Amino acid sequence: LIIVGISLCMIFLPVYSQVVSQEYRVGPKDLLEISVFGLDELNTTVRVSEDGNITLPLLGEIEIEGMTKTQVENKLRDLLAEKYLQDPQVTIFIREYQSKRVSVLGAVSNPGPYELLGSQTLMQIIAMAGGMTPEAGDRIIVLRQQEDGTSRSIRISVEELVIKGNARLNIQMEPGDIINIPVDEIFHIYVFGQVNSPGALEVKSSNIPTLLRVIAQAGGFGERAAKGRVLIKRKDEEGKEIEIKVNVKDIIKGKKEDVQL
Repeated sequence: LIIVGISLCMIFLPVYSQVVSQEYRVGPKDLLEISVFGLDELNTTVRVSEDGNITLPLLGEIEIEGMTKTQVENKLRDLLAEKYLQDPQVTIFIREYQSKRVSVLGAVSNPGPYELLGSQTLMQIIAMAGGMTPEAGDRIIVLRQQEDGTSRSIRISVEELVIKGNARLNIQMEPGDIINIPVDEIFHIYVFGQVNSPGALEVKSSNIPTLLRVIAQAGGFGERAAKGRVLIKRKDEEGKEIEIKVNVKDIIKGKKEDVQL
């Protein structure tokens, strides 16, 4: 029982800390509904200005940008306690989240800016953008602004996140994040000679096949195919054409490794 209890603490304490640190912070254009028990003059709905301020009867202009909802409630309570009420009760409800946005680029159905409504994950934002298109590559890149003004790149595997459902990769979004889902470049591999369906095969740059896979995609060997004398032609880094002779029979028998194209 003691071991189980310690393990549970180790699991849940970091989660709690993460939730607290990600509490939404008020910013320009957010719409706040303010209620003060016993002081109807301050029961109002107000939008945060571009400067991050709100203006209220009795209290005037108040700077609140960057504060959490709880911090704004505490600030208003302290200001009211100084002049008007003893132990005032202040409640704030954020009606509209307008100050925080993320941008989605690349292979999604509806790229563009999206409002970050409270705490949202990468998958939620991609869903808002209509999901990934068939041209999406195998990586999602999140560009995130740092406090020192620099930005860092977070690279996430599409297979791990979407297909395998790795929850750790479904990161929380932060204001100003740019989500880029690069389009997977299409290449052509040409298959000629004794195969059942010769011609050009389209392949994605993230999933370039091996020789055996290409032969299979081309319908397999024809009856007269010389499996021991398959020829691969490619260009080297200098653009010079080179030839590689492959004995596919050895690959099929497991004597040699398949050739990565």
